[in-house]
Amino acid sequence: MDVKLSRRLENLPPSATIAMSTRARALKAQGADVISLALGEPDFPSPEVALKGAIQAVQEGQTGYPPIGGMPSFKDAIIQKFAQDNHLHFAPENILVGNGGKQLIYNAFAATLDPGGEVVIPRPYWVSYPLVAQMFGAVTKFPECRESDNFRLTASALAASLTPRTKWVILNFPNNPTGAVLEEEDLLAIAEVLRRHPHVAILSDEIYEHLTFGNRQHVSLLNVAPDLASRVLIVNGMSKAYAMTGWRVGFGAGPAGLIRAMTTIQSHATSGVCTLAQAGAVAALQSDPSRRVEMCAVYERRRDHVLSALQGIEGLSCARPDGAFYLFPGVQRLIGLTTPGGRWLEDDVAVAEALLEEAHLATVPGSAFGQAGYLRLSIATSDADLTEAIARIKDFVQNLRG
Repeated sequence: MDVKLSRRLENLPPSATIAMSTRARALKAQGADVISLALGEPDFPSPEVALKGAIQAVQEGQTGYPPIGGMPSFKDAIIQKFAQDNHLHFAPENILVGNGGKQLIYNAFAATLDPGGEVVIPRPYWVSYPLVAQMFGAVTKFPECRESDNFRLTASALAASLTPRTKWVILNFPNNPTGAVLEEEDLLAIAEVLRRHPHVAILSDEIYEHLTFGNRQHVSLLNVAPDLASRVLIVNGMSKAYAMTGWRVGFGAGPAGLIRAMTTIQSHATSGVCTLAQAGAVAALQSDPSRRVEMCAVYERRRDHVLSALQGIEGLSCARPDGAFYLFPGVQRLIGLTTPGGRWLEDDVAVAEALLEEAHLATVPGSAFGQAGYLRLSIATSDADLTEAIARIKDFVQNLRG
């Protein structure tokens, strides 16, 4: 007979971003000229210094079991990074290294959530936040971040979502999928709300911190509200700013008691992170920051190009992203129209599917991020692909009929 699966999997779909990327690869394998803007993965190689650091670790025989919480050399590099980049100061007992940022989020929820506890997740949100919370029986609540506010979280929206049962608030800025960035005044107002709810912990996902555009500099909640340090967990990692997605190295900084509990969870789940990956991450964190600055400049130029083009297509709207490497155009005015292939666009999912099947362009529907009527486009791909993608979107939209 088949193995009976846990009830927690009943409402746990696979990642929508991975699902769309998988469909795009399958279509491409059939010979279609598919361009994918679905996956949030930098199109830059991992830094040479990271490769050399990992190779040196191999040559030195660093192939044994790593410490569960992270190699001391990497913890030291992380502490130095927080001090230099964020003006925040942590001790080794405040640091945990995980297999990507996602494991740290999982560890934190596993260590703290009981059924019925509430997790407040601003919408639009990264797809995994609510799914991981729901695995542990949590109730998820979604304050709206509106396009008219450039998808920034307002203090009033947050305040309306908090109750005595709230366990966590998630802050993810720069944001996936919208590219929204919180300014210092936004964080000051949010901190004031959080002070009125001392039972609430805050998970600040800062994985895109180095990808901000113009003169904007990332500001962490703890920069404006150091008094909240006893209940703030910062999650970060090497994937985005350092183009090290496949290395699976994330790190978190938070209260020592929470970090100990998360480490215990990790000790029974995966143990420590690959020693070679950690060695490469040490070298990357300690390297000249000019490479990540150059990467950010490329993303900003692409942002300007794609944003201008999308705003010029009748039927679309698009807020200006100030960070990350995504655009989040609205397609509400396309709903109810019919494609040249005869497909009726009943919702944003249908728009994304039609773009893939008829225009051979992979995107992710906004519904996957809790925001129907939008698409997420990743600009972490070549200029040539982005130019062709824009042409396909324009042609697709202009040929719709009522």
